[in-house]
Amino acid sequence: MRLRNIPGAKDAIESSPYVIHEPAQNKGRWNEIFKNNHPIHIEVGMGKGRFLMDLASQNPDINYIGFEMYDSVLLRALQKMEERAENGNTLPNVFFVRMDARELPLIFDAEEVDKIYLNFSDPWPKERHAKRRLTSRQFLERYDAILKSDGVIEFKTDNRPLFDFSLEEVNESKWHLVEWTYDLHHNEKMNVGNIMTEYEEKFSSEGNPICKLIAAR
Repeated sequence: MRLRNIPGAKDAIESSPYVIHEPAQNKGRWNEIFKNNHPIHIEVGMGKGRFLMDLASQNPDINYIGFEMYDSVLLRALQKMEERAENGNTLPNVFFVRMDARELPLIFDAEEVDKIYLNFSDPWPKERHAKRRLTSRQFLERYDAILKSDGVIEFKTDNRPLFDFSLEEVNESKWHLVEWTYDLHHNEKMNVGNIMTEYEEKFSSEGNPICKLIAAR
């Protein structure tokens, strides 16, 4: 899908207090950015950011960083943050980074991240693009380089081929499946406390079952 270029998006991102610029400079000291030693959870490919903001609102003792590589999408997240701030709902435990996820090991030290969320990631359906999928073994290696030894990855999608691919990639790597389901909203155990993304609401309202897996090392 071709994303629409929004005039002024780059300038808005560059001037936003919610965006961390030159993130590699914070490698090994992200807790200094948040001014505390709370756990760090990240969402890779955060879209418009509602999922991350809802998590942060419910869990003030966890620090959240959202990664998005498209200016037009990140701009929407910034606008949502500004709307919250105008209504007195500031989220000091959230920051955003405009970056390609392949660079994650360049900005985090080993075991600096406690949890990784992947929600409705681009399926990259062509086989030659498999390594670009955020659940590919190439990305699992990147997550391994930054995630704590007891950390986990949580992945949700409505795309069954992508989910089946993800199950295989986890099983063929040093990772293992903690839990998984092909129908999250009808899985009483895994659906407890589930926070829906905008895509999740849209796809589930259309009758598409939501798949979820949790992976650990």
